[in-house]
Amino acid sequence: MPFLTRDSEIRELLRSSRTVAVVGLSDDPARDSHRVAAYLAEAGYTVIPVNPRITSVLGATSFPSLSAVRTPIDIIDVFRRPEHMPTVVDEAIAAGARALWMQLGTVHQGAADRAARAGLAVVAERCIMVEHRRLVP
Repeated sequence: MPFLTRDSEIRELLRSSRTVAVVGLSDDPARDSHRVAAYLAEAGYTVIPVNPRITSVLGATSFPSLSAVRTPIDIIDVFRRPEHMPTVVDEAIAAGARALWMQLGTVHQGAADRAARAGLAVVAERCIMVEHRRLVP
């Protein structure tokens, strides 16, 4: 799978996806990860929180890692620093996710390249909430 850069490609990914695992989802409503996940839930996506420091958020059980999630995942949306991205990508590949979404400031080029080579669609340096609002009316 390629890096998705065209609006049409990103729109199709967002329209065809139903489940989004949010890695680094905070239970603090002031954090970007919380606001984005709440928006995605309101937009109709099933949001799977992934954060070992919390037990639940937005009414959903939080998982300590992607490897603990037993539900098929369409998009893995990442709110972790770049140095954590190689581990996230390893787990994303093992989980059989369709796509990896690297939020603004989270990109690790080597990990992104590995995800793409493994067949994941990769979106980088974009906010999934901003792109959804812009591309999916």
